Amino acid sequence: MTDVTAGARRETADGLSRAVHKNRILTTEGIRERLFTLAFRGLVYPQIWEDPVVDLDALCLRPVDHVVAIASGGCNAMSYLVGNPARITAVDLNHHHIALNRLKVTAAQTLRSHSEFSEFFGCANRPVNVDRFDHTIAPALDHATREYWTSRDGLGRRRISAFRRGFYHTGLLGRFIGAGHLAARLLGADLTAMLKANSLEEQRQLFEHFIAPAFDNKILRWVLRRPAALYGLGIPPAQYSALSKDDENGIAAVLKKRLETLACNFPLQDNYFAWQAFARGYDMAPNGSRPPYLEERNFELIRARAERIHVQHGSLTDFLASSAEQSADCYVLLDAQDWMDDSQLTALWSQITRTARPGARVIFRTAADERLLPGRVPHAILSQWTYEADRSRALHKRDRSSIYGAFHLYRKGLPA
Repeated sequence: MTDVTAGARRETADGLSRAVHKNRILTTEGIRERLFTLAFRGLVYPQIWEDPVVDLDALCLRPVDHVVAIASGGCNAMSYLVGNPARITAVDLNHHHIALNRLKVTAAQTLRSHSEFSEFFGCANRPVNVDRFDHTIAPALDHATREYWTSRDGLGRRRISAFRRGFYHTGLLGRFIGAGHLAARLLGADLTAMLKANSLEEQRQLFEHFIAPAFDNKILRWVLRRPAALYGLGIPPAQYSALSKDDENGIAAVLKKRLETLACNFPLQDNYFAWQAFARGYDMAPNGSRPPYLEERNFELIRARAERIHVQHGSLTDFLASSAEQSADCYVLLDAQDWMDDSQLTALWSQITRTARPGARVIFRTAADERLLPGRVPHAILSQWTYEADRSRALHKRDRSSIYGAFHLYRKGLPA
């Protein structure tokens, strides 16, 4: 392990500890928090699970805007380029996500065609991807990112080989989805059956027949009552607690309802999140649903604008603390605030408010159907923002990923 790799790992571990560890180690919650951060130190999200089309609608990007976003798997930061902002800063605690984001940016700039780019990040399971990395992408990467992708994983394989074997089967989320398919088969359910549907009516019929009955299984319900069962979704103990309270019948009922929304509320041909859940990959048919950055019609502008993305390793609060006043217009927080206690929320929103230009927009999601911030962030800070409640509810209903309880949009300034 080189000094660069070791340093990135230490920075990831330290950042996760500060973000998640709120209880002493020799307590039940403290042990759960440390098990979560241990699981979260590897690659978590090969694909981000927030709908970028909804984000773009909420943010209403302008050519002068500076977007500051939690990077995660990079799909959304790349897709925001469609909205033509001046600059995107993608920040993440996890160095695996940093390497993935930088790989995507450089691949967009160096691969010669949409076909090559789509094979790499759409199919993500072709032997030619490794050759293209070695001969085209790698020479243009920064040293740390090139070292990451050419280094070996725990099984001795070059990390870049995941794009030959099936990248969307990797990472904590990819393995969780694979385990979900195995568990479903053991319980007599079949997640892949959803792909046979040709209409919303058929989708609901297939869900009720092949998937819904599994949630009545006593063993599954027992497993889901353990917070560690959802670590694969990137859900820490504090977020699990909020999620489990979203239905009086408990966590199994919550998850069944969210999966039902994913399976039944949006046409499969328009919902790449459903394809990831039920097929473990994108629909690569000519008109198949994919994130905006992978759509053929957007390739040339993604290529031309990729240099506008700047990827930073660290916490969002620390990045904003080092930024100038009134230096950003849009903030994308994903569901990270579900991890935070009141002091962390206050620190984050203090920096957001300090760095926000007039009219700035903040979007985020929460696991549960809750406002989250009132009563936890001081009124002196939150009163400088307007919560767009009706618009938030409307946008949430359109979010095809369907795994969150609510979508939230705040705007800097008082209502008109």
